[in-house]
Amino acid sequence: MSPRRAFVALLALSLALVVVRAPWSGAGAAADRAAISKSGVLGGASYLIEAPAKWEGGLVVFAHGIQRGPGPGAVGAPPIGGHILAEGHAWVASGYRAREYQPHLFIEDLIALRELFLKEVGQPRWTIIYGQSMGGHIVVASLELRPAFYQGGLAECGLVDGIGIADYLMAYTAAAELISGVPMLEAPDKEAFARILNERVVPALGMPGAYTARGRQFDSVVKYLMGADQAGNDLPMRLQGLRRRYLPNMMHRPRDLENEPNPGLRAASTVHIRYRIDPGLGLTEDELNARVRRVQPAKDARSPIANPVYAERTGRIKAPLLTLHETGDAWVPLSLEQSYRRRTIAAGTDQLLVQRVMRAPSHCGFDGETREQAFDDLVAWIERGVRPVGEDVLAPDLSRIGLRWTPSLHPEDPLALRR
Repeated sequence: MSPRRAFVALLALSLALVVVRAPWSGAGAAADRAAISKSGVLGGASYLIEAPAKWEGGLVVFAHGIQRGPGPGAVGAPPIGGHILAEGHAWVASGYRAREYQPHLFIEDLIALRELFLKEVGQPRWTIIYGQSMGGHIVVASLELRPAFYQGGLAECGLVDGIGIADYLMAYTAAAELISGVPMLEAPDKEAFARILNERVVPALGMPGAYTARGRQFDSVVKYLMGADQAGNDLPMRLQGLRRRYLPNMMHRPRDLENEPNPGLRAASTVHIRYRIDPGLGLTEDELNARVRRVQPAKDARSPIANPVYAERTGRIKAPLLTLHETGDAWVPLSLEQSYRRRTIAAGTDQLLVQRVMRAPSHCGFDGETREQAFDDLVAWIERGVRPVGEDVLAPDLSRIGLRWTPSLHPEDPLALRR
């Protein structure tokens, strides 16, 4: 054999022995090591680390929802923690260094915890960030702003449109103020706000199931704020979900906004909100939009440079994102999913977003099978490129949305009542 042919043969053999891996693939399959179960405190945040004995190289970083009160948050396992381990993957969870609504801090807490995992366990083949409720804000902001750390995202009942949650709640409150005729947003403090709400707003509007004429106007506005379709079809179980959030959704707005510590209150804006209302209720859309109080954010509160986590989301994701949402969730409404879908369409990334919907009035009420299926489908998407089936949350008719992902219809579901 000539020297040239020998070189070519040797080169071909060496290339055949190369194992092609994605740049984020580090751990070998089924790493032979003892199972790991560890807890501790990192940067003031409690954490948990769990890895199976035969670790397949996948890592799930769990972002829990909001916790109220002072001090550091409490850490807990993801709801499908056992399933993640049974599938051969590891998970980590942080309680966060603080409580309340501060996603900008919690994003960094989770990145620091991931780095600790890398040092103590090893480099994962992929990392999924999985969040519930406020954790959905953390998921999407992480995928957009820190894309190098995560190869996929899973959000359930999540604030997927980021600061859009504060806009929704403030728009909800401003509509209640206008329609009730009670200047509730001028309340000097939370105590006065609660008193005005109970003593004046509730009598003016009534409650779900016992509305006044003005209450029916308000409910129609809320129907669209929560995500009714363009034809005016209500979301299934919307009214049932609203019952538990009807008053808690009303937000007091502090007078000294520039010094307000809550970033959600500082960044809330209704300037861009286009209110809708059904015809024939004695209040037109034009009149509503002209008269309702418009709320402005504090200076730089939504700045992509100064406060990128609280800036409007862009839809520019680089990794697969799968979401789960309930139709009747009145705290974190389906309209946030619709808004984020529009952003990904505008950004040309909508093929990286799959959304699934359950017909229910709950918030984060998914069963284990639904969650596990979503996780398994996301892993298949990341590892084999199999894009999961989802739903069109922007369909012109949403009356039958969620049938595929709803284990059993609620007794008050419109479709159950027709049987």
